[in-house]
Amino acid sequence: PQTLAYALGDALAGEVFGRKIERIGRGRIPNSMPCYRKRSPKLRFQFVPAQRQSTLGGLPALEALAQQFDLWNKVRRLPGLDPRTRTSHGYSPELIVAQILYCFCSGGASLADAERLNDEPLVRQLARVDKFADQTQLGQWLRAQSDESIAAVWKLIAEFIAWVIGRADAARWTYAGRAEVFFDDTQIEVFGPTFEGAKINYNGDLALSWQTLWFGPFLLAGELGSPGDVSAALSPWLRQYQPFWKDRACDFLADSGSSRAAQLRDIDAAGFTHWSVSYNKWTSVPERTAAALPESAWSAAEETRWRDGTAVTEHHAGIRHTPAESDCSFTLAVARWKKADDLFWRYSFVAHEGRRTDAGAVLARHRLKGGKEQMFKEVLRGLDLHHPPCESLTANRMFYALGALAYNLMKAVQLLCLPDECQSWTVATLLRQLVRLPAVLVRHARRLVARVEVAVSWLGWWQAWEARWWRGPSAPAVAASG
Repeated sequence: PQTLAYALGDALAGEVFGRKIERIGRGRIPNSMPCYRKRSPKLRFQFVPAQRQSTLGGLPALEALAQQFDLWNKVRRLPGLDPRTRTSHGYSPELIVAQILYCFCSGGASLADAERLNDEPLVRQLARVDKFADQTQLGQWLRAQSDESIAAVWKLIAEFIAWVIGRADAARWTYAGRAEVFFDDTQIEVFGPTFEGAKINYNGDLALSWQTLWFGPFLLAGELGSPGDVSAALSPWLRQYQPFWKDRACDFLADSGSSRAAQLRDIDAAGFTHWSVSYNKWTSVPERTAAALPESAWSAAEETRWRDGTAVTEHHAGIRHTPAESDCSFTLAVARWKKADDLFWRYSFVAHEGRRTDAGAVLARHRLKGGKEQMFKEVLRGLDLHHPPCESLTANRMFYALGALAYNLMKAVQLLCLPDECQSWTVATLLRQLVRLPAVLVRHARRLVARVEVAVSWLGWWQAWEARWWRGPSAPAVAASG
């Protein structure tokens, strides 16, 4: 095998692997940059089985925060999560949950990726097991869940978010001193007739619907189901999670899917400091009302740049509108504009609580919800939740709930542990800079030690992290060291 490895290294060294850059042109030319060119490497390779090496040396950062919250004991006590008839055999629910969370937090996106964690010795040591469940066992556990156990996981997620925001610097997760609540729905396209609950949506695609409620940067609630009413979960959630914003200043933002009169009433009654909802479905009457306004009712012209980069000149005003089949009137902030080839004004509307009188400011604030929509896309892309792993809707609902818990765990580490310059990091950056670090397990002074290779600029941070988060009488057997 060693001879074969050397031969393979010789064959590949000239064209494929590695780089060696040779500096030439050492002439003393004033104010000139030296010349660099690519040369073939002079390397040999020897491949050995990775029995002690891991590429996930930063994963203990998330494990430490989970232990601070006592996550695994809380999961163990959740009702309905353990389908086993003999609890002395098989994989416990907290181990299954830990395996799926480790998978998400290391860049995995499927049950097969979760099974591949068996190739990571450091991850097995974090869970203190010799072997994780395979993808068949994981699928069986997911399919054995129920509506009650899924609801219990979302309740635990809400408890975890409350625990984090009680310890985080408010300036890191609020906007202008106010919390933000955001509601949105996305369509998860699937392929094939075997996905339970999948139906043809309004775009003509076979899909599942995922409704979500966000509090600050955290995914507070989610409902995966068949496409239909894209805001069906909103009103129950406003009542269930009201304690999160009851005693603090908070803004609510949503798109036009939540603009029916009944939903606007529920939003207005939820106790938000400010709220705004796009209103672009039933606009014929508001457009006539806006067109009838005198010129004095409109603000001076203001140049606005839309998200697509188009610059337009807008005028703003406020009107009152009573939706059809409703006995309540709502305040609408109105923007009107013309493009170069337009003969008539165009209008857009945003419903809001009415306490704000500056329509331009209401519209400008509401347009910031684009940042919350990007955060939603970050979850879908960063954790690859565009692809449900199972045919069973119940299994997929639990999988997405655990995906939300993994995302919140990563955001919690970012808020509580990382410096200010890292607060804008995306999930992909967190995985690359924080989790995917080379590590090797060694025995030192009769203890198992994980030696993690980190950049010199981060060595002090990791040493401080170890002292703050990992040491203590209840510390696990694995200690991360810079």
